[in-house]
Amino acid sequence: MKSRNTAKKPNRRDVQRFVEALLALQTVKEGERFLGDLCTPAELEAMVDRWRVVELLKAGKTYRDISEKTGISVTTVGRVARCLEMGSGGYQLVWERIGNANQKSKAANA
Repeated sequence: MKSRNTAKKPNRRDVQRFVEALLALQTVKEGERFLGDLCTPAELEAMVDRWRVVELLKAGKTYRDISEKTGISVTTVGRVARCLEMGSGGYQLVWERIGNANQKSKAANA
């Protein structure tokens, strides 16, 4: 990772090329392999934690409940909640496509 002093927002074309790489993945296994190569264990854990927070917020859990249940900081929970409310809509888009269906599937199997 770059230090904070030298880190800058990636240019739009580089982001688009990276997203194209993600979209080239065809299976969950391919995604696991790609992310396993791309990310450190800590980076992958941070991303997985954020998605877990989305699922728990959508299930109606409070910030404190989420933090106590998962060990994820209240600060991270708050950041994810802000993105759900005022972000660019990415979490919501994916939730509508897969997250909501996963919740329904879990409820049906319970």
